[in-house]
Amino acid sequence: MDTKIKQLSLINGEKEDKLKFYVAFSYLFIRPLFKSKLFEYFDYDIERAFNASKEDLRKIASKFDISIPRDFIEKRNNLNVEECLYSAFLDDEVKILTYEDEKYPPLLKEIPDFPLSLYYKGDIDKIDYDYNIAIVGSRLASENAKLSLKSILAKLKNSNIVVVSGLAYGIDSQAHQSALDNNLKTIAVVGSGLDIIYPAQNKKLFRDILNNGGVIFSEYPLKTRPLAQNFPQRNRIVVGMSKGTLVAEAKLKSGAMISANLTLDYNRELMCIPGNILNPNTSGIYYLIKNGAGIIADSSDLLNQMGWDIIIEVSDKKITLSKIQQKVVEVLSLDARTFDEIVNFLNADVSEVMVNLTELELKGLIKQSNNKYYKCE
Repeated sequence: MDTKIKQLSLINGEKEDKLKFYVAFSYLFIRPLFKSKLFEYFDYDIERAFNASKEDLRKIASKFDISIPRDFIEKRNNLNVEECLYSAFLDDEVKILTYEDEKYPPLLKEIPDFPLSLYYKGDIDKIDYDYNIAIVGSRLASENAKLSLKSILAKLKNSNIVVVSGLAYGIDSQAHQSALDNNLKTIAVVGSGLDIIYPAQNKKLFRDILNNGGVIFSEYPLKTRPLAQNFPQRNRIVVGMSKGTLVAEAKLKSGAMISANLTLDYNRELMCIPGNILNPNTSGIYYLIKNGAGIIADSSDLLNQMGWDIIIEVSDKKITLSKIQQKVVEVLSLDARTFDEIVNFLNADVSEVMVNLTELELKGLIKQSNNKYYKCE
């Protein structure tokens, strides 16, 4: 284990005695804003911040007008700093970035409650932070929202845009998967230790991100459970390391709206994908649009909103479609539909519809979702 710590110290350009205090802070489950202000007060000296006295804490509370966690000193004194350092790296894939590291996401330093350090898996050398875009939305996302997001990201294929999201169900998962499908780098920020994949159904997505040059970040040490209070804190990192946030679907009261408000607090670009007004998950979307959020209906809208001059791949492949196939693509471009809904819309023979759906799938224009819905690729 000593060898691993020395390797980490070399990677981060920091001595082991400094690294251990960054790690120890991650085991103090207290408000991030307090930790960042404590760090700032001591001129970004991590050891002095960790060893702050009661008198120091009183001065910090007065200077920054913040409350001091009552149990800070007790928690700190009960920590075995050396044991924390050992426990944090029991997984050989886990590395750490600290505030002092040159590879620390630069935009994160601009938010008031920046994380002092981040554990990660993956290859951060392949990430271009200048083109980070956060994508957030409902866990119970509609097929229409997922299809819209998929369409937008498909038109950014092979660019250097980096998709940042939270590895949750729904929009998060679609954002990561669409990035992978289109050769875009993607970053997941999780609300648990990196040895706990949550939700468990995203284990394959977790590994796919790493196997395709992406990164998984967490400010929590190994064995940290995915507790409810971790996710709003996770959201600030998703938004904080990104130049803008795209909201794909959100209720008025939701985690996605928390992320949207943080985006405005951090003075970053806020954008929304418009959706079906009858869907309750779009109530937050239209609230944000009414209050000035950019409307994103296509990849060009996103690039214009962000002011990014990026060359995107345009396919010149020509595919000949029959009239009935054209109608199928037309109706599925509006929303995902069941087989029965397609039959009713076309007013055609069931067997004829089945044959044409199969041909469209073979041409790569549509696909089945959950063995129930058909949607455009």
